[in-house]
Amino acid sequence: MKHVRSYVPAISIFCLALAVRVAYNLTVARNYVPQHDSLSYYMLGVHIVTEHCFCVQPYMPTVYRAPFWPAVIAVIVALFGQHAELPRYFLCLVGSGTCVLVYLFARDLFGWRIGLLAGAFAAIYPELYIYDGWLYTESVYILLFFGFCYAVYRLQRDRKPANWIWCGILLGMLTLTRPNGILVLALFLFWAIIMGWRKVLPWQLLAKSALGITLITIIFVVPWTIRNYNVSHAFVLVANGDGTVLLGAYNSQTVYLPSYPGGVPGTWINPLVSSPAIAHKYPDFCVPACEVARDNYFKDQAILWIKSHLNLMPHLLKLHFINMWQPATFEADLPVDKYFWQRSSKIVLDMMNTFPIAVFIMAGLGLALTWQRWREFLFVYLMILMTIAQCIIFYGIPRFRAPIEPILILLGAGALWWLTSREAGSLRSLIASYRKATAQKVEPKAEEDVPETSEALGK
Repeated sequence: MKHVRSYVPAISIFCLALAVRVAYNLTVARNYVPQHDSLSYYMLGVHIVTEHCFCVQPYMPTVYRAPFWPAVIAVIVALFGQHAELPRYFLCLVGSGTCVLVYLFARDLFGWRIGLLAGAFAAIYPELYIYDGWLYTESVYILLFFGFCYAVYRLQRDRKPANWIWCGILLGMLTLTRPNGILVLALFLFWAIIMGWRKVLPWQLLAKSALGITLITIIFVVPWTIRNYNVSHAFVLVANGDGTVLLGAYNSQTVYLPSYPGGVPGTWINPLVSSPAIAHKYPDFCVPACEVARDNYFKDQAILWIKSHLNLMPHLLKLHFINMWQPATFEADLPVDKYFWQRSSKIVLDMMNTFPIAVFIMAGLGLALTWQRWREFLFVYLMILMTIAQCIIFYGIPRFRAPIEPILILLGAGALWWLTSREAGSLRSLIASYRKATAQKVEPKAEEDVPETSEALGK
């Protein structure tokens, strides 16, 4: 019975999160029709089933997208048919799983009460559930990203081989979800070096874990890399597209003009609009070899613009950093923005403009107040720094902050732990230590006031 009871908090959080996400899809996103990247991912999944081809356009292979999320869509389509709403309900399960991970991570760090509060807050936090109502990769990437962070923490606490095997599996799927997932492997190796250098973990364990995780990741990625070479005759690890991103982020329009009316400068403007003379040299859809050539050309042109506008770079990079911390996410295909006139959308938009501010404040406090436990948080810190660096280098928007949203909630839970706990390092323990030290200083003065002994008086 006790074993069953231990699962009740996790099940409760999962059910709460699932209810919130299903309600969001039945209200805000009830009329949602995939467009833009959502449509690309969905058509990739459909064509995998109907044409056995990783293609956006019929029978035209592509190396522009990572394969994991379209493969998941393909499984859903194969099992249940072509119903565009079904992948969104699958994402409800994915997002609910992320909330359970928030509970488990916070519970292991701060106790079950703080863990329960953190998980429940994650369940209703709008910057997590809004991504479960469209078909971008955010929900899947957040789960795998945060799941890998938790797996590394478990590896640090429990040195069983099963933990680094799970790390490798999660990292392999993460890399096949977004190409920049491979950077997480590099930071894991850096983390392992620091933990060994500071003698937090034995070198033998770290070497075995690093080797095992790297090999598992390679097993996941290499077959897709070979496929990409076969169709494009070029080395594409997972997917290309950096050139399109850079060209849309580094141009004269982006510095001064917003990407949408009412927006802020410094984000991304479609190269067809911001750099038409460059973008129109290649078609929107072409064979893989053309995709690679186009991406390389766009990248070269973006770098050329940077070199010729170095005086604007400090301002633009500052905008990238500031923009990633805007509270609310705005995307043309996001249901809450697409159907903004609905009453349900207005409620969610109000939450999006307020909840993140509280999370930022609590996370900042948590970062400062739990610094003494840096050994437990080091990998989390590295993931935050990596995400910020990516936003500065490419461009910053709230959607690119999404992978660290659960981490921010976790740090906020750390602030709550510091304020309420009696454990060592918390506010109450510091107050108790101060009172004890003060009492010890007062005791000698009290002894001086005691009358001298009869022996002393006799002398």
